[in-house]
This record gives sequence, structure tokens and C-alpha cells, in this order.
Amino acid sequence: MTFRRAIVRPFRYPARWLSFLAGGLPPVLVFPEPSLSYLAWFALVPGMVLFMRAGSVREAVARGWWFGAGYLIAMLYWMTPEIGPGLLLLGAVMGWMWSPFAVAVRQLLRPPVSLPRFAWALVVVPSCWLIPEWIRSYQGLGGPWDLYGASQWQHPAVLALAAVGGVWLVSVALVMANVAIAVILGATAPARLVPGTGAPARRLPLAAAGVAALAAAAGSGPLAFALTPPFPAVREVTVAMVQPGVVAEHQADASEQLTAQLSTGGRIDGVRPDLIVWGESSISVDLTGTTAADRATLRQIEALSAKDGAEILVSQDTTPPGKGHEKWAVLVSPAGIEGVYVKTRLVPFGEYIPFRQELGWLTRISKAAGSNMTPGTGAHLLQAVDRAGQPLPIGVLICFESAFPDMSRVDADLGAELIVYQSSTATFQGTWGPDQHASLGALRAAETGRPVVQAALTGDTVAYDARGRQLASLGQSGHGVVTVGLALPAGSDRTFYDRAGDYVMWTGVAITGLAALVMFARRRGFLGGGAGISGGRTAEYDADTGQPVPS
Repeated sequence: MTFRRAIVRPFRYPARWLSFLAGGLPPVLVFPEPSLSYLAWFALVPGMVLFMRAGSVREAVARGWWFGAGYLIAMLYWMTPEIGPGLLLLGAVMGWMWSPFAVAVRQLLRPPVSLPRFAWALVVVPSCWLIPEWIRSYQGLGGPWDLYGASQWQHPAVLALAAVGGVWLVSVALVMANVAIAVILGATAPARLVPGTGAPARRLPLAAAGVAALAAAAGSGPLAFALTPPFPAVREVTVAMVQPGVVAEHQADASEQLTAQLSTGGRIDGVRPDLIVWGESSISVDLTGTTAADRATLRQIEALSAKDGAEILVSQDTTPPGKGHEKWAVLVSPAGIEGVYVKTRLVPFGEYIPFRQELGWLTRISKAAGSNMTPGTGAHLLQAVDRAGQPLPIGVLICFESAFPDMSRVDADLGAELIVYQSSTATFQGTWGPDQHASLGALRAAETGRPVVQAALTGDTVAYDARGRQLASLGQSGHGVVTVGLALPAGSDRTFYDRAGDYVMWTGVAITGLAALVMFARRRGFLGGGAGISGGRTAEYDADTGQPVPS
């Protein structure tokens, strides 16, 4: 009997399954590959309606949990080859992060809604949405992948908000628009939204306020775009990005071979570049090593740099003597090695397993990392030189690190004129993962006010200007060299986000904490929040099942 009850019980709550589906819908539609980014302005409304219909805070917590599980699983489906069934476990365990969002929606947007409650909802609900985005920003929990604001990567006019408050501010604008639409629906058809509820006392003013809020949210990006012109360009450089693609043999030297094949008379593919960038893991030897193979490879790359008249940024994936397994970005000139950056933010499960002692069993049922790689010490600049001999300070980051806005911001603060990413996504070739990864460069460009390029060994090679406009791209099935001319700002230029940091995120966390305290105080009667006579309770019924809700 107990076993049967355990099997049947979940199906007694169809609204929770609908919440799961409502959570999985937005990431499937608004991020690459579909990139139906306009849907992000209202894609959260179905889930919000389910939260509003919850008969109690406890039920809203449960629906928010299911919503979050669906969101995470759909967002990271392409990680299945790496972590296998662990993806379902991740969704089930971490889905709770969306419960504060669900509770805020239920408490503030459940009809009838007053104008003051709507005003509070415009502040509190987007703040609660930032909670899972904030928590997920921790590297060990997957990093800030597919933050809701990243869905607008194709729209520089919306990305202008990122120069003011980072990707977090773009997320806030999108969630505000969803809140406004939910209020408009609640003002015009409250009984359909939540059966048994009456129309608000000031129906037309509330609907008008909702329309105004929707217009303000949608117009905030273009307004920021108009008020924050790009930094003046101090010079232009040409960058050549080499993508050998998926090759059957000799993957380790495919970038070198392709560069050599396309190099003639100081040109690569007919263009004189100032910098040549290879993808992640483009060589498998240690350029600082002392073996014959190490020295021979370094001499070959030095000769290739001299032939093309440009420094080459390579990426070695090896275990240097006396060190652990590391990934290095190595800047090579005709004179030798000019600088090294060691990858700092490693891919969870792909390059290391968080809490390996507890989760090491995943290696037996998936392709999770058999051993942990060694991380570097943090972002720093490499001092390149263009073909005219002028200094070219570049912020170099590797693959997964493009998901972290703080790293590119550190490079900008140090004076980088260009942000360079090296990537390789062979494990996820053919999925939406590489396309989603490539889209992140647009966010980092808009946030820092600097051009961003990403050279892929396999995956997507892309380039964006300082406002996040895509200038060039080569897809997952591509093979060749992408050359792009870039207008560079002065190294001292800073966007407001560069100077102010993650103030939007931390403000959202503070507002969420304050709202939780107020809710707790009202439920305890400290702020006069009791209902009925002398604070007595009234019966509540679930809008979906019609069953009384236990207090």
C-alpha cells in the first residue's frame, strides 16, 4: 500500500507537473538554437499563473520547485553525455531556488491586486527571480549559464542595459514585463486567472498601470542604448581566428596545419592580421617543456608567427612537469613565449567533479571527469603586440569562463582593449550547447564596452563589436579562418557596470531578504497581517483542485 501511494501521489498534483512543463518551456524557446528571444518578454506568464492559483504558500513553494527543476533540466539537457542521470538529480535537488519567485508571485499578484501591491510586485518579483541566477553563479553549481537576460544576445538595443547593470539588469527588465502582463490579465479577467476571485476595485487604472509598466520595461533597453554611446575608437586591429573543426586524426596539430596552409606572404587567408587566435586545447605539448617534442613545437609556432607577422595565441592542454593537468593560453611571438594564462573556472563534471567524494560515483555511469584539473589563480592580461609594434593588451579567458561576467570585468578594469576567448566543445557537438556558449560573448561585449572574439577548435567561432553586435561567425560544422576588423576603445574606458559591479544582483538579494522578513512578520501578526476577526483564519481552497488547503 505504501509503495502504491508513493507511485500514485505525484500524479494527484497535475498543477505541479504543469509547473514542471512551464519551467522547461522558456529555456527551450528563448535561448539558442531556437533563439525566439521575443518570447522571453512573456514566456514566464504560464508558470506565474500556476503560482497565483496555488491555494497556499506551501503549494506555491512546491510548484516553484517543480518549475525550477524543469527549467534546469531543459537548460542543461546537452550536458547529458557528461553527467547522465545526474542531470535529473541536479534538477530535483536544485529546483527549490525558484520557490521564492513562486511565493512572491502568489503573494503579490494573486487577484485582486491593488495598485500598491502591483508597485511592490514590480520590485520584489524580479528580485526573487535573481535568487537562482545569483546562486547558480557559483562555479560549483554550474555557473551562470543561460541567465534569463542572456536570451537577448541578438538585440544590442536591449543589451545596452548590460552596460548599466550587467546581464542581471536585462533579466530584471524581462521579468518586469512578465509581471506587467500577469497584472493586465488579472485586471481584465481575474476569474479566469484564478477561479473564485473578484475584479479589483480599480480595474481600469490597474490595467493601465500594467500597460505602462510593460512599455517601460520594453523601452528601457532602447533608452539605455540612446543614452550610453559607445566609447570612441582609438585604433583598429584585425584578428584571425582559426577553427579546424572536427578532424579524424592529428587533432593536436590541426590548428597549426590549417594556419600554415592558409599563410602566404605575411597574410593568412588573404588578410594581414594583428593577432592570430587558436581554439582551446589546440596543442597537446608543453611549450615551456624541455623535451625534444616540446622544443620542436615551440620553434614551429615561432616560425609561423614570423611568417605571418603576427603573434599567435595558442592553447595547450597538458600536464607540465611537477604540476597537475592544466589548460594554458600561451602567447607566442617570433622571439618565443610572451605570456601565459591558466584556466581558472573549470567546467563542472567535464573538467572536475564538485564534491568528488560524494559525487564521484557519476564517473561510473557517465563521462564525468575521471580526475580534477588544476585551476589557475585568476584573470589577468597578456601584453600582445600588433603587427605595427604597438602594445595590444588583451584579456584572455578560456571556454566556460565566458559565462562569468566578473572575469571579463576584471580584464576590463586592468586595461584590456580586447576580450579573447578560446573554446572547444567537441563533447557537445551537434547540440545547442555550443551555440548557447557562443552567444555569451555578446553579453560580455555589451557589459565591458569592448569587442569580444571567440576562437573555437570545434564549436562556434564568433566576433562581436563593443555593443554586442555580431560581426562574424563560423558554425559548428565550419572549417577555416575567420578574420574580422575591430574598433578598439582606450584601455582606460569603463562602462557604468565596470565601475559599479554587480549592484543589481546584490540589491535583488537584499530586497528578497527584506520581503521574506516582512512576510514572516505578517504571518506572525507582528505587522497586523492577520485575516478575519481578531486575526482568525479563513478557509482557503486550491484553485486547481477545489480541495481545502490545510493551514
